[in-house]
Amino acid sequence: MFPVAVTCGNTFVLKPSEKVPLSAMKLGELLNESGLPPGVFNIVHGDKEAVDALLTHPLVRAISFVGSTGVAKYIYQTGTANGKRVQSAGGAKNHLIIMPDADLNQAVKAVQASAFGCAGERCMAVSTAIAVGAAADRILPALIDVAKAIKVGPTDRPAQPDMGPVITAAHRDRVLSLVASGEQEGAKIICDGRGIKVPDAPGGFYVGATIVDQVASEMTIAREEVFGPVLNVMRMEDLDNAIAQANRSSFGNGAAIFTNSGAAAREFKH
Repeated sequence: MFPVAVTCGNTFVLKPSEKVPLSAMKLGELLNESGLPPGVFNIVHGDKEAVDALLTHPLVRAISFVGSTGVAKYIYQTGTANGKRVQSAGGAKNHLIIMPDADLNQAVKAVQASAFGCAGERCMAVSTAIAVGAAADRILPALIDVAKAIKVGPTDRPAQPDMGPVITAAHRDRVLSLVASGEQEGAKIICDGRGIKVPDAPGGFYVGATIVDQVASEMTIAREEVFGPVLNVMRMEDLDNAIAQANRSSFGNGAAIFTNSGAAAREFKH
């Protein structure tokens, strides 16, 4: 957000999550080194009290937020009530439809990067893959192989892993509980990252790449945003059912399709 805002002539206040302040501080240091004038880019640390101060301050003209749906609603309601423009993005449950004629290598690479990149903790992560017809039998063996090969470890050292920890112990436990709920409700864990061990950082909040197959729409793991390195796999007979499933999500969806059929791509787009 801030490069666009600054380029358009605005000053900017960044309030990073109190759980992850260091990346924001590094950005601020780099902008200072680049010669950005004092006062153009500002960082304020804190929790809800700092947020409320920004939401109500008369000199703050606009607010941009990304986070959980509950907090997003609060930000929108409070900001607009104080006369501000507000862009407030909440949770997501993004779907990726894989047709039987999809390019296997391209689909596997895309699903791996989207589902497990940043430990799944980004709003554009694909958390649900819908395999249509024979697509599941084609893609899942290769996807399991690449998921099991993902190296997990600490990211503050020169030898970088493929995936780091999730943000807190509490969030790790929530992710693990959602995976367990899927298993209890009848889904199959075909790649299990719950028991992963990281000798270099035994106290870290790690969850390995996890794939949950045969997920049904009524399951908790299908309805809740996991926000972790967990991919749900749903199986549908045809494209119409796959699109209907994606549209049933209570979240505003991002979605994509992998197919070599122009007709299927146009139907999906429509």
